[in-house]
Amino acid sequence: MEFDPHWRGLLSAIALGLLIGVVRERAHTGDRTAVAGVRTHAVVAIAAAVAALLGPAVLVALLVVVGALALASYVFTRHDDPGLTGEVALPATALLAAYAQREPAVAAGLGVLVAGLLFAKQPLQAFARRVVSERELQDALLLAAAALIVLPLLPDAAVDPWGVLVPSALWKLVVLVMAVGMLGHIALRSVGARWGLPVAGFFSGFASSTAAVAGFGERSRSEPALAGAAAAAALLANLASLALFAGVIGTAAPALLQACALPLAAAAAVLVATAAVGLRRGAGTAALPKAPAARAFRLSHALLLAAVIAAVLLLSAWMRHLFGDAGALVTAILVALAELHAAAASVAQLTQAGDLSLEHARWGVVGLLAASAAAKTVLAFASGQRRYAVHVAAGLVGMAAACAAATLMSG
Repeated sequence: MEFDPHWRGLLSAIALGLLIGVVRERAHTGDRTAVAGVRTHAVVAIAAAVAALLGPAVLVALLVVVGALALASYVFTRHDDPGLTGEVALPATALLAAYAQREPAVAAGLGVLVAGLLFAKQPLQAFARRVVSERELQDALLLAAAALIVLPLLPDAAVDPWGVLVPSALWKLVVLVMAVGMLGHIALRSVGARWGLPVAGFFSGFASSTAAVAGFGERSRSEPALAGAAAAAALLANLASLALFAGVIGTAAPALLQACALPLAAAAAVLVATAAVGLRRGAGTAALPKAPAARAFRLSHALLLAAVIAAVLLLSAWMRHLFGDAGALVTAILVALAELHAAAASVAQLTQAGDLSLEHARWGVVGLLAASAAAKTVLAFASGQRRYAVHVAAGLVGMAAACAAATLMSG
């Protein structure tokens, strides 16, 4: 027998009303009595769920009554408890209970979220007042504005004659660089300099290893003591990018991935080894700071990186204009200077379609990694401290060399 959806909504409303009510009840201990506790929230939830079934007019009338009760509660308790959390929670319970008649699962999930926020009052207050600095809050707002305000306003069409400079795509790179800096900053504060930067680096590599190289390069320049850990983070970002690179090839051309399995494994081994060297050096550095820098990122650095990428794209387009269809691999390698995974997809699709032989495609993969390594090496020297840049360059060049050597031996 199928369960009546109205009953599902009613049960969800009761559950979320009881949950929020329990949290509000426990928020008032000792001599202080909760004005709206378990029973009040449960009754309001049931009433709102029934009102939603009876029609919009009944629901609006109930919400007006609940709002009046919340206002009366605030007038009664404002001298002892000037906060508005309890008063806001009561209408929220009513609205969620009414919504449960339409989407029981979503309403229940939102009820759990509301209860969690109410329960975590002290940790959230401590985080906002003592953990996050004013500068970090400004950086977070700047990142949010860049991603949520500026990015949607930029055009998605190219603005150059060759059709390669897309403002929205370039600004996405700026946002990525800022996000990488923020991620590294949070990880550094959470688990320390030795492990925080590498962990952040690896996960940021799935978004953009280029942005990671630039972002951690800036970190090494502002904090030279972190050069080893920052280099390890950048190399681990490239390890994640290499994993995504292999996934793109395997999806478009499984035979090519199978043929390149050993070279890609050798490239990954070199990245892991050179990253481990950076971690080892970081462990022996006595000057590692206990607290991270006040700035999570620098907008000027992100804008500079976008300008470099734009120049690389224009150079690639100009070369294609001069030489025409000189070869799929040459074009792909030029594309790899700016976007490795797009170039990998191009080579893999040509191989799968039979337009490119498997042997040429294998060496094309080597060329893509070499081009990407060269571009990121230049970026490492442009963005980071010298010791950081040398370390990153050694890992990237070693990655490409290992891939080439393994390709030669397996041929």
